[in-house]
Amino acid sequence: MNYETAPADPGAPVRSGIPEHGRVPKYYAVKAKLALLVDELGEGGLLPTERDLAVRYEVSRETVRQALRELLLEGRLRRQGRGTVVAGPKLEQPLSLASYTEGVRRQGRRPGRSLISLDRFPCPEALAPEIGAERGEPVWHMERVLLADDERVGLESTYVPEARAPRLDVEFDPDSSFYAYLHDHLGVTFGDADERIETVLATPREALLIGTPPALPMLLLHRISRDTSGRPLERVRTLYRGDRFSFTAHLGRQD
Repeated sequence: MNYETAPADPGAPVRSGIPEHGRVPKYYAVKAKLALLVDELGEGGLLPTERDLAVRYEVSRETVRQALRELLLEGRLRRQGRGTVVAGPKLEQPLSLASYTEGVRRQGRRPGRSLISLDRFPCPEALAPEIGAERGEPVWHMERVLLADDERVGLESTYVPEARAPRLDVEFDPDSSFYAYLHDHLGVTFGDADERIETVLATPREALLIGTPPALPMLLLHRISRDTSGRPLERVRTLYRGDRFSFTAHLGRQD
C-alpha cells in the first residue's frame, strides 16, 4: 500500500471500500456522499428527505433508501419521528468485570434499567453447573431493559441461585447495579468470568422490548461469573443494540 491509497483514518476501510476494478454500486456511492453530509451536520442534525436526497444525487429514491438503511444499521443515523437525524457516538462497553452501570457512567451518560420480570423457578439441569446450583434448587431470573439517558439500548437476563441472594425480590432496586448489590449488601465480590460474544437478530419479543426493528443486528453476550473463591455465581445473557454499542478490551501478553 502506498501513501496515495492509505486510508486517512487507520480505522476506515482500505481504499474507502472501493474495489480495485473501480466499479462501485450506485447505492454505495450515495452512501459515501451521505457519510460526508453526516459529518457536516453533526450529532442531532436533520437529514433532508429521501425525495430531496434523490434529486440532489440524481438517483432513485430506492437507491437513497438503501444507502440510508446501511447508515442506520451502522449507527450513524437514527429515526426521530418521521425524520432521520445524525446519531451520537456509540457507547463503548469494556469487556471486563465492571458492570454496565460503570461502563455507561464513564462516558458521561446516565445508566438505567427497567425491570421486565423477576421470577423464581426450579433450576433446570443444563443451568445448574453454570451457576453452582443443584437441579430443582430455586433460582432467580431477572430480566431488565438497559437504558442510557432513557434510550433503550439492550436487554439483560440474569440467573442466580436464590441461596446466593435470598431477599433479592425485596432488597434489590432493579434500576441499580446488581454487582454493587452483591458486594455492598451480601459481601460477594466477583473474581473472574467467561464471556462469549456473537451476532444475532432479536426475536420479535426482544425487538419489541428494546424498541428496534427485528432486522437490526444485535451483539449477544453470554457471561458465566464466579466469586473470588472460584465458586459459580451467575449466568447473564445480554443483548446490545449493534447500532449503539461497540466493545473494548485491553489485551496483555501471555507467557
